[in-house]
Amino acid sequence: MSKQFPDNIYFVGAGGIGMAALERYFLSQGCRVAGYDRTPTDLTNDLISEGVDIVFDDDPTLIPAEMRDKDTTLVVYTPAVPDSHRALSWFRANGFRVVKRAEVLGLAVNHGHPICFSGTHGKTTTSSMAAHMLHCSPYGCNAFLGGVLRNYSTNFLLAPSTDLSVVEADEFDRSFHHLRPYVAVITSTDPDHLDIYGTEEAYLESFAHFTELIRPGGALLIHTGLKVRPRPGKDVRVMTYSRTEGDFHSENIRHADGSITFDLVTPSGLIKDVALGVPVEINIDNAIAAMGALWLAGVFEPDSAREAMSTFMGPKRRFEFWLKEPGHAIIDDYAHHPDELAASIRSVRALYPDRKLTVAFQPHLFSRTRDFAPEFARALSLADEVILLPIYPAREAPIPGVTSQIILDNITAQEKILLDSKKDLTEVIKMRNFEVLLTAGAGDICNMLPDIVAAAARIKA
Repeated sequence: MSKQFPDNIYFVGAGGIGMAALERYFLSQGCRVAGYDRTPTDLTNDLISEGVDIVFDDDPTLIPAEMRDKDTTLVVYTPAVPDSHRALSWFRANGFRVVKRAEVLGLAVNHGHPICFSGTHGKTTTSSMAAHMLHCSPYGCNAFLGGVLRNYSTNFLLAPSTDLSVVEADEFDRSFHHLRPYVAVITSTDPDHLDIYGTEEAYLESFAHFTELIRPGGALLIHTGLKVRPRPGKDVRVMTYSRTEGDFHSENIRHADGSITFDLVTPSGLIKDVALGVPVEINIDNAIAAMGALWLAGVFEPDSAREAMSTFMGPKRRFEFWLKEPGHAIIDDYAHHPDELAASIRSVRALYPDRKLTVAFQPHLFSRTRDFAPEFARALSLADEVILLPIYPAREAPIPGVTSQIILDNITAQEKILLDSKKDLTEVIKMRNFEVLLTAGAGDICNMLPDIVAAAARIKA
C-alpha cells in the first residue's frame, strides 16, 4: 500500500458507481474503508458484503471510531453531496483532509500508464471493452469503470502485477483534469452538464485542456468530426477513428441473424472478423475506439482482442436485454443525453424494423431537461409510442416551469403519455400491450424493470 494514502478511507456518497471502484481499490490495498450513502441499493449491498462499512444516516456519531482520527483517515466526497451534509461538515470542522473523488482517482492511477476514455457518451462502453480485452490478454489491467461490467459483475478489475489502468474519464465538474493519461480517447463532445460549464464553448475548452494533460510520449485518439480543438504536447501522437474513416476504421461490415461482424483497419494492417458480443450499431464505433486505444498503448493482441470482443457482454444498463423472446422484447439503456437517446432508439429500430417500439423515458436533471428539451423531443419522436416519466432530480432542486411537459409538447410520435408518478409505469405498460419496449434514463427507472418484466409475462399469458 502506497504511503500517499492513510490507513482509513471514508467515502461520503459511497454508493456512487465511480466511488465504488475506488472503494474496491482501497480494499485491495489493505485499507479500512467506510462511508455514507443516502439509501441502500444493490451496489451498496455488494460493497458491504465485500467489506465496506456503509451507513445511511449522516449523523456524525455513526462515523466508525477508527475513522475519527484526522492523521490516519482520508475523506473522499463527490460533488453531488451538499455542503450541509452533517458528517462531511464534521470532518471539515475537525481538520480532516477532505478531497474530491476525482483527485483520489488521479492519485491512484497517474503513477502508472492510464488509458483514459472521455466523451459526452460512449466512455463507459469503450472503457469496459478495453478493460475486458486487456483482462483476456497476457497484460491484464486495473480498471476503474463507470458501469458494472456484466462479464465480471463489478466495475473494478485488479491486476497487481501491471501498471496499466483503464479509466473512465468523467468530464462532470472537470473531474478528468486530475488525470495524466498515457493514452487519452475522446469519443464525443456534444454539449452537456451546462449547469457546470454554462456554455458549449466552456465545455469544449474543458476537453481541449484534457488533451494538454497527456504525458510526453503518449497518444490521443479522437473521433473524427468533433468540434473540440485538441492541444496536446508536441511529443504526443494524435490519431483519429470512426466507423468509416480515420487512422482506425471499419470495413466489410456484415449483419446476419442478429450479429454484427467487421474488419478493423489499423495503421499496421487489417484485423479481420471482429464480432460484437453486443451487436448494436453504435458498438462498431465503440469497439474501434477501444481497440485503437490498446494499439496506441502498445498492448493490442489481435487474437485475444478478437475473442474478447465476441464474449463482451457490456456494462449493465447499456443496451441491456431484460426480455428477448417471440412477441416481446425489453431493453434498458442509460441514455440520458439527446444524442445518446436517439442512437439507442435507432439501434432498437435496426434490430426490430417491423415491430412497434415503445420508449419509456425518465428525464435526468432539471437543468438538462431545460437545456435540451427540443432535442429530447426530436429523439423520442423516433419511437412509435412514448411514455414520459417525471424528471429524476438527482442532485438538483426543482426549476420553476421545468417539467417533463416541456419535452412532451414537442414529441411527434404516434402516441405519447405523461405520467404523474413513476409508480404508474408498470400499470400503463400492462395496458399498452407493447411489442418492443426500451426503458431509458440515468435515474431510477431501472429499479422498476423486475415488475415490468413480470407484467410482460402476464401480457403474454
